Amino acid sequence: MSIKLDNRHLYLQVIDRIKNDIDNGIYKEKEKLPSEFDLARNLGVSRATLREALRILEEENIVVRRHGVGTFVNAKPLFTSGIEQLNSVTDMIQQAGMSPGTIFLSSNVNSATEDDIKRFSCEKQDEIIMMERVRTANGEPVIYCIDKIVSHILPSSFSHEEESLLDYLNKRAGRDITYAITHIEPLGYHEKISPILDCEPETALLVLKQMHYDQDDHPILYSLNYFKADKFDFHVVRKRI
Repeated sequence: MSIKLDNRHLYLQVIDRIKNDIDNGIYKEKEKLPSEFDLARNLGVSRATLREALRILEEENIVVRRHGVGTFVNAKPLFTSGIEQLNSVTDMIQQAGMSPGTIFLSSNVNSATEDDIKRFSCEKQDEIIMMERVRTANGEPVIYCIDKIVSHILPSSFSHEEESLLDYLNKRAGRDITYAITHIEPLGYHEKISPILDCEPETALLVLKQMHYDQDDHPILYSLNYFKADKFDFHVVRKRI
């Protein structure tokens, strides 16, 4: 059916047509689309109309345009979660039917900084444990994690091999994490973290900065989680009050 039999704006028709072609496997993940000239001719639209459609598709993370190379189909996210749900990374990976894993990078014990004292409401003499880990799904690195916690909260038997800190805190430390305050920031290519996660140069990161609290509103765990934006899709339900 000709794209011009639709009464909507042409660029909207082009968007739907390209999405349908991707869904139907005509264009596969990470595959290069035809040139703008060929694609516009095949769809029977101007290159200006096609470019507007591609611009919106890129904003929606459906395609990615590489200057001087072409337009490619983005891989669909492997993981999706409501941002209002406080799931552990381990649970999120398992719910996607994949096997979670951990690559331990480092662990340090330092005196509390001014930021730590404000963040944890702790004392200046308290020590803070900071851990760096990479979380994997079926062996593929997908999240770079920095976790900070006041040292006396963790039992002496704590092992860095623990997969889920939230589960460990609940089962071994008697700290039931009930909620977290989260700040979300988009981030482009990061010189240190992006190579660790095997990111393409154009792959963005999504950073979740979270302070976790227990049932008594005590701050317990501060996390910086760097997610590969092409692997994760977070959404939130907003209600009018």
